[in-house]
Formats: sequence, structure tokens, C-alpha cells
Amino acid sequence: MERTRIAVAGASGLIGSALVRSLTADGHEVVRLVRHAPRSEAEVRWDPERGRVDAAGLAGCSAVVNLAGAGVGDHRWTDAYKRRIHDSRVHGTAALAKAVASLDERPRVFVNGSAMGYYGETGERAVDESAPAGRGFLPELCVEWEAAAEPARASGVRTAFTRTGLVVARGGGAWGRLFPLFRAGLGGRMGDGRQYWSFIALHDEVAAIRHLLDRDDLSGPFNLTAPEPLTNREITAAMGRVLHRPTLFPVPAPVLRTVLGEMAGDVLGSARVVPKRLLESGFTFAFPGIEDTLRAA
Repeated sequence: MERTRIAVAGASGLIGSALVRSLTADGHEVVRLVRHAPRSEAEVRWDPERGRVDAAGLAGCSAVVNLAGAGVGDHRWTDAYKRRIHDSRVHGTAALAKAVASLDERPRVFVNGSAMGYYGETGERAVDESAPAGRGFLPELCVEWEAAAEPARASGVRTAFTRTGLVVARGGGAWGRLFPLFRAGLGGRMGDGRQYWSFIALHDEVAAIRHLLDRDDLSGPFNLTAPEPLTNREITAAMGRVLHRPTLFPVPAPVLRTVLGEMAGDVLGSARVVPKRLLESGFTFAFPGIEDTLRAA
């Protein structure tokens, strides 16, 4: 990809910050969308919950990447926090998509975040991008989230969605909380451990997003998950092997429901999601297996 100007929303998050580092290392000019008054030309002001963005600041960008949104696992799912999760994603996406569509010279591509939560509970059934949406808070959110990008797509901007799995990284996300527990020898399976977890290394997540930015023939949804999802029990065992720690402390399902509330359904639920379209496009995973992924983190 030639050196260009790229706007990134959610640039301070786990994935966004890694993407920004990757882009700037290759000489791209990155414009960050921020909530405060811009301190330089490298910042554009927006208010995702209220659906506002300074469209003029996106002028000259060849690509816009939207990874913004309140963390799904950051708080217990009260009605108020679920509304925040919803508004930060749906209203923010709609505002960016409308801003992109309003430009005289539009970006080549709009890459918008989504999540493997689109599919809901899959049990032992492997699903790819052709599968329908599931039922529940996260699937319904993902459907609305992706639909909010329609103004960009309708204006002729190539639009791709990243249905991201569980990102394995030391410094954030679910694994940012799991690593300390397992290092202390307090890790174990969750529930019966039979539920599938679809994971992806942070390195591969960033590489996949850049793959979608670079390829002019790629649009629509892409599952950003490693090729072979594993059960929670298998991942727990791998954590023990890599960290050389016992994994003797399972967390019973009732305890998870007490601690996490409604969110426990997604921890205990099974999501066996495979990256069919990403593989078909020629993308190569640097860390396809769980042990390599854990060591990389």
C-alpha cells in the first residue's frame, strides 16, 4: 500500500493503538478521531454517542477505519451500560459513514469494526460469513452496527466489516485479565469448558485489517479469527503449558453468572467461527495455533 493519509477512530484502544503503530511505522500519516479539541492536524474531533464528526477533518484521507466503542467486557451489563455499548458503536458508525459519504473526494475504503458476536451461540457448529445472525444483545447489536455503515457503502465507498474474535494480547482485552490469573496458578476452565472460543493474535488482527485496506476487491463481512477455534478446555490446557502453571481452578457457571450477570452467557456460550473469506482472499496467519498465539502475546 502506498503511503497515504488514514483516519482511525478508536486509536487508543487495544486494536487501534496496535494498528496506528503499524501504519506509522510504514510511513502512513494517521489522523486520530478524538473527543477533545484537536491539538494538531493529526486529530479530528467527534462525539460518537451524539453522532457528530468534523467531516472536513477527513478530507484527503484514502481510508477510514472505525474501531471505536465502549468495551463489551469492561463493566457488568446494566441497562445503562448496554445503552452505552450500543450508542458508542451504532451512532458513531452512522456519523462516520455519513461524513465519509458527504466528502467531495471520498476515501477508497471504509473498514468498520464488528464482532464474532454477530453469530451468537453456535454450539459445535462451525460458521463462516454466510451464516445468519444469532439472537440476543450482541448479535442484534452487530446487525445494527454494520447496517449503520450503509451511507458509506451507498455512496460508492468500498466497505468492509471486521467480525473480530477474542484478541489474544498481554495488555488488554479478555487475555489481559486472564494472563495474570494463570501466571499466579489460579487459572482454569470456565463452566464445563466445552464451549468454543474463536481467538486471534493481535499481530494477525492488525495484519488482517491492513489486508482489507490494501485489497480493492474485498468488501463486506470478514471473520477475523484464527483458522481453528478451540474449546475453552483446550485453551486452558494450552495456557498452562505455555506459562508452566497448573490449571486446577475451574470457575463454575453459577459463579460466572453471579459475577458477570448477563455477560456470562457470552463467556459460557460457544462461538465456533472460521475465517473462510479471509483465507480465500489469500491472507496468511502468522500465528494460526493457540500456543504460538499465546507465546506471541
